[in-house]
Amino acid sequence: MEGKGTYSGYLRHKWIVLMILLLILLAMGVLSLSAGSAALSPGDVLRALFMKGRGQESMIVWNIRMPRIAAAAAVGAALSLSGCIMQNVLRNPLASSSTLGVSQGASFGAASAIILLGAGSQGGSGFIPSISEPYMVSLCAFAGGMITTAVILAISRFRSSSPSVMVLAGVAVSSMFSGATTLIQYFADDTMVASIVYWTFGSLSRASWREIGAIAALSAAAFIFFMLNRWNYNAIESGRHSAKSLGVNVDLLVPLSLAVCALITSVAVAFTGCIGFIGLIAPHIMKRAVGNDWRFLIPGSALCGAALLLAADIACRTAAAPVVLPVGAITSFVGAPLFLYLVIRKGGKP
Repeated sequence: MEGKGTYSGYLRHKWIVLMILLLILLAMGVLSLSAGSAALSPGDVLRALFMKGRGQESMIVWNIRMPRIAAAAAVGAALSLSGCIMQNVLRNPLASSSTLGVSQGASFGAASAIILLGAGSQGGSGFIPSISEPYMVSLCAFAGGMITTAVILAISRFRSSSPSVMVLAGVAVSSMFSGATTLIQYFADDTMVASIVYWTFGSLSRASWREIGAIAALSAAAFIFFMLNRWNYNAIESGRHSAKSLGVNVDLLVPLSLAVCALITSVAVAFTGCIGFIGLIAPHIMKRAVGNDWRFLIPGSALCGAALLLAADIACRTAAAPVVLPVGAITSFVGAPLFLYLVIRKGGKP
């Protein structure tokens, strides 16, 4: 009975953490509705939500801020889920879509579609790009992310490469795709170069409801797949050989998981640009909160990533209002010190 009570307390603690995270996410969403260059009181927000506000208030809430909130939640969850699973299947606490070059590979694919295949067009301002063929961009971004994933997977199997080698390989792959993107920009006109550079900064304002729905649907499908394999990821945590002895088909699960991670990362990058380090930060925060139990780490990472990106977006809209800073710059500025800390701390070992 004592063991049962201890296990019940163990589960209760983790469920409480997830509930607190959900409340934080909801609070961030409410705060995001009020924050921005056009200050709205809580009463204004409530009236707009229930369609009783003035036309300007309703337009700001429903056409500007609600899509940003939905995009932040969907993209933050996608990047965090990707980083969480990558760290497990690659046995590397420094793994994420940004540190291993998957985001850069997806960006190269998206940039190729926009510049070479004509999938991009100028927005109304003449500077901010819009995507005339979003599914072509997504397909090319997915191809770029998959190429990077295949390279990382090949390296991970080459003589049982250490986490340090994996990080260095990720730096090399990132540099290669960044150079390839630069070469593509070299042959584009000045206006398109300026547009694609701005696009790579990362922005939550570009995704329409249709694109947000695509990101959310794919992230939800990926979440279900990951949760169905939660016990398998717990087994892999003890090592691949131990997982195989428990009946886990590691040779199939690892590449399939990486492919799913590449898919959700690539689609998120295709519609919002590069938003770095969310996939690295959120899983590590949750590992300290709920441990390495993937039954709770997977949903916790998704909630934490969504809340972190919402917080970053609020900072972007309020720090230099009325100027909106690029959210990718903010997440990289905050995430880079944590990355250095993880590298220095016992060589990145948890």
